[in-house]
Amino acid sequence: MSPTPSLAQEPNMPLNTLDNDNPTSSARVLRRFRIVFNAVRAHFQEIEKQVGLGGAQVWALNVIRNQPGLGVGALAKSMDIHQSTASNLVKLLQRKELISMRKASADRRQVELQILPAGLAILSQVPGPFEGILPGALNQLSAATLLRLDQDLSELISLLKADEKAAGIPLAHL
Repeated sequence: MSPTPSLAQEPNMPLNTLDNDNPTSSARVLRRFRIVFNAVRAHFQEIEKQVGLGGAQVWALNVIRNQPGLGVGALAKSMDIHQSTASNLVKLLQRKELISMRKASADRRQVELQILPAGLAILSQVPGPFEGILPGALNQLSAATLLRLDQDLSELISLLKADEKAAGIPLAHL
C-alpha cells in the first residue's frame, strides 16, 4: 500500500471520505462544523434562557448602549447585518420597551436609538460576549488564519452554490 499523498503535494485532491479520523476526511471536517454550530446554538440558547431575548437582540442592545444616538443604518453596519434585519430588531426591542427611538434633531428623517433602564438591566444579566461566541473567537484568530479560513470558506460557499445574501442574517436567526 502506498503512502497517502500530502495536501501540500496535491492541494486540489478530494478529501478522503473513508478514514473518519484523518485530517483530510470530509466526515472529520463535517464533525468540526457541527461542533462550531452546536457551540453557537448552545450559547444563544443559554442567553435566551437567562434573559428571554435572542442573541441578535442582546447584541443590538449592547451596540445601542455603547453608541447612544446611533441610527438603524449605523446599527446594521455595526452588526454587519442587512438594514431591514436591524430595523426588525429595533421594532422588537422598542415593543419590549428596552430601547427608545426619537427623531434626530439635525435630520427629522433619521432616528436616534437609546437604551432604556430595562435594556440595561437585561445586559447586566448576560455574561457575554454580547456579539456571540463565534465573532468573539474569530476576533482572537491571527490575520493569517483569518485569511486562510476566508479563502477556504469562499471555496466551500462556491461549491454549495449558496446565496451570499445570507451573510447579512445573524447566526442567532438561523
